[in-house]
Amino acid sequence: MPVGLIALALGGFGIGLTEFVIAGLLPEVAADFHVNEAAAGWLISGYALGVVVGALFLTAAINRLPRKAALLGLMVLFIVGNTVSALAPTYTLMLSGRVLAALAHGAFFGIGSVVAAGMVAPDKKARAIAIMFTGLTAANVLGVPFGTLLGQALGWRSTFWAIAIIGVLATVGVATLVPKGTGAADPADPAAQGGLRHELRAFRSGQVWLSIVVTVLGFGGMFGAFTYMAFTLTEVSGFASSAVPWLLILFGVGLFAGNALGGRFADRALDRTLIVVLSGLAVILAVFALVAGNPVGAVIALVLMGAFGFATVPGLQMRVMNYAPDAPTLASGANIAAFNVGNALGAWIGGVTITAGLGYTSPLWAGALITVGAVVVMVFAASAARRSRARAADGSAKTSSETVPVG
Repeated sequence: MPVGLIALALGGFGIGLTEFVIAGLLPEVAADFHVNEAAAGWLISGYALGVVVGALFLTAAINRLPRKAALLGLMVLFIVGNTVSALAPTYTLMLSGRVLAALAHGAFFGIGSVVAAGMVAPDKKARAIAIMFTGLTAANVLGVPFGTLLGQALGWRSTFWAIAIIGVLATVGVATLVPKGTGAADPADPAAQGGLRHELRAFRSGQVWLSIVVTVLGFGGMFGAFTYMAFTLTEVSGFASSAVPWLLILFGVGLFAGNALGGRFADRALDRTLIVVLSGLAVILAVFALVAGNPVGAVIALVLMGAFGFATVPGLQMRVMNYAPDAPTLASGANIAAFNVGNALGAWIGGVTITAGLGYTSPLWAGALITVGAVVVMVFAASAARRSRARAADGSAKTSSETVPVG
């Protein structure tokens, strides 16, 4: 695999760390700025909103730039955002820094997916995307616990300084290791000829929309359950609160393994892999709800939930790009936004079930049902794609037979 993928993964690591580490530092941040828990929570939800906006609108705004230049600009924005957070004298500036960094998040993964896929042979594209997203999974496994420990030991601002330094290293890596390739400003690139209007044509494809719906439902199912996992593990499985961070590291190990394997299998059979993995995720969520009262069963289910949940990521990202071959950038960014919409949707539905008094396993049941919806849409999309290919093949065969000279 090209070394440029390592630079993209490092950028993904820093971005993932920015997104997730704040959860472990919220008490310190809230105390420092003298705000309540609800206000501190906006540092998470505001970030998620920034990801969606950046994935769609910032990606569209920089669409005509060469993709390597766009990635470098996004990393600079990321560094600025985290520097603002580290220096922020007020809560408002802290939130502003979070939003700036989030704008880079969505666009970086959207454009980075296209760049990663373009650096390898066609039969390795999903694996290349998986390598870039390895940085995101590593942020969960290693970055979050160590970033939290650093913030607790030296103050929460030290964590954001560390993230800014990671951003600088990733920027240097992208500048030196990622090949220039064909950017959106290259006259040979179709996207350059039509600009944003050309990219928007991707959304004429029904398969692009079906892929985005699968992303929303598939990730909504997993993260709806994951959002309330600390409550499930402590109130149902019987673990102490102090054990939760270490259990979540095991979840991160599952993410890491699932991402790698999902990319490998998606390169072999994309739609079949997504159907199998999403079906497996629905089953695991339901089984998790049934065995949550058993600590050993809960741990096994937690790891498998992470593995099957993140095994969908390379395939989902690859699928939406496959059906927008002449305009992949904005479609890729839209799918990154869809991941975050799914996160918000799943968290909301999970919260509704708990509020309704259905217990702390109810988000797991809700997640399983949402994921079943993703399976249904994916089966429909795969069937429609097969019929379309069959019609195209029949049309090609008829055309060939009609052009054969007679006698």
